[in-house]
Amino acid sequence: MIMDRLLKRVRILRPLRHRDFRLLWTGMTASLIGDGIFLVSLTWQVYELSNTPTALSIVGIAITLPQIIFLLLGGVVSDRFDRRRVMIAADALRMVSVAILGVLSLAGILELWHIMIVAAAFGAGTAFFGPAFDAIVPQLVPETDLNQANSLDQFIRPAAARMIGPAFGGWLIAAWGGRPGYAFLINAVTFLASIVCVFFMKAHAIEDPSAEGRASAFHDIREGFRFVRSRVWLWGTFLAATLAYLIFWGPSEVLLPFIVKNHMHGTARDLGFILALGGVGAMFAAIVMGNRDMPRRHITFMYVVWTASTVAIAGYGLASFPWQLMVASFVFNALEGAGTIVWATTKGRLVPARLLGRVSSFDWFISTGLVPVSFALTGPVAAIFGARTTLVGAGVLGGIVTLAFLFIPGMRDVERTGALARATREDEAALAMPITGPLDGPMIPAAFAEPVAAVPAAPVAPGSARDAGA
Repeated sequence: MIMDRLLKRVRILRPLRHRDFRLLWTGMTASLIGDGIFLVSLTWQVYELSNTPTALSIVGIAITLPQIIFLLLGGVVSDRFDRRRVMIAADALRMVSVAILGVLSLAGILELWHIMIVAAAFGAGTAFFGPAFDAIVPQLVPETDLNQANSLDQFIRPAAARMIGPAFGGWLIAAWGGRPGYAFLINAVTFLASIVCVFFMKAHAIEDPSAEGRASAFHDIREGFRFVRSRVWLWGTFLAATLAYLIFWGPSEVLLPFIVKNHMHGTARDLGFILALGGVGAMFAAIVMGNRDMPRRHITFMYVVWTASTVAIAGYGLASFPWQLMVASFVFNALEGAGTIVWATTKGRLVPARLLGRVSSFDWFISTGLVPVSFALTGPVAAIFGARTTLVGAGVLGGIVTLAFLFIPGMRDVERTGALARATREDEAALAMPITGPLDGPMIPAAFAEPVAAVPAAPVAPGSARDAGA
């Protein structure tokens, strides 16, 4: 009774009234904590084997390249098959991958090429899990709870993956004398918890009027591609995120831990707490956004906060003490999270449910398409200009590029027409928006983005055109 009253009064908790959503997020919370542990453990393990930014850049490429290669297939699979089974299979692959990593680490025989192979398998699993997860949430909660579902996603995700997980991971590594092996094994157990919870969810049919007599997977991909190409707010945001990620993803992922370890002579625990403060920032944004209505000028809001968050990365290069890195991490994640919630709401309301898996896979595919290049360039650029200068340049240049895309012709038409306020999944007539050109013509530069607003809805993120989450 008390719980029922709490769920009714606290708006962000309303989606938890639904059994399958509770199961999904129970498992996901455990898995996300494991992801946070994995983030710190993998970073520290690589720098223990080879204390150079180039080594971590190579591992980053090994994770992201298979993810990009399989994303489009992952989107088709998530729109054709039971999304629960897709998620279970993906989690099983990732569970085995990190377990192998833990065993090799504890045996003292782990080498960099082992990490690259395991990282590639992990990335392939993520390519299938992300689109399926993005697409299943709108099946689990009614339209009226979607904004809260996405806000809750953006609360739990950073709380688990960026706050509790990294802090716990850093503590575990320090407690075991700097050995990450046990932390990898604990991460594997969290994937098992996710598998069990998803297994007990009910199967949900995928409504697709074109399913009968459908031609091929290529046809499905082309259908999603045509939808994306016809909407400026989609392809423009994807392209903006692609270029922004090219500029700042590699430097932020590779050089932040390098500065903590080598410039500040910190420990894995220090890195864990820096990442944890980022999680607190994202949680703060989720609470604020979850108790507010969508901004009327939602596209403008997204781009302004994303620009500010990207500029905050320059703070990593300017910081002299760990607490300053914590502040920069808090600001970056809070602003990034606020924009991601609005992006996920926009995408969830204006993309038909039957296309959501494919659009989500395009989102991940295009936005992360140049991330391997970002990792590859980080080491050489940092060697020339230095780690700190590279981070400052990445933050400033990335912010300028992001803001520029707000002024693409047609980008803000969707907020001027009020289409978001009118649209529902049942009323696809409300989805009419400015067209960039004939559907069969060559595509204007299109790109997708995010790994993080993984929960499409009236609000989440690999969706999220922009989710540089853990």
